[in-house]
Amino acid sequence: MRRFFLVLALIMPMSAQAVEPDEILSDPILEARAREVSRQLRCVVCQNQDIDSSNAGVARDLRLLVRERLVAGDTNEDAIAFIQARYGDYVLLKPPFKPETYALWFTPPLLGLLALGIGGGILMGSRKRKKIADLSDDEEAEVARIFTSSSEGDHR
Repeated sequence: MRRFFLVLALIMPMSAQAVEPDEILSDPILEARAREVSRQLRCVVCQNQDIDSSNAGVARDLRLLVRERLVAGDTNEDAIAFIQARYGDYVLLKPPFKPETYALWFTPPLLGLLALGIGGGILMGSRKRKKIADLSDDEEAEVARIFTSSSEGDHR
């Protein structure tokens, strides 16, 4: 059992690391920068996954491109700007705050407020429902008469 957990502990980190050995740069400082940049870029074919942890072919190509740009002397920001120029703001995991991306920034809080408003309206509406008035003596007598006449009619 102990061996199982040891193997599991060794395998778990491997599944989260998509960077192939042939992609890793020999300079550890450049490699650390490449990993940092890769964690800020979205895989364009995956669902909300950074290119550092994606196994997709496009993500591998982007990781190689990032490393190529950094080796050529680009700063982290230059490498990100280069890829952003090619793929648009979508490639950024944290898109910039500008008029074209307002929907990305404001839609989630607005939907949350809308949901709270609808939920509050439903709760308040259920509290404000009018209580059904009790039957008057005449109405109770009428109901009793209807039930007795219908039960007598069923036995015939």
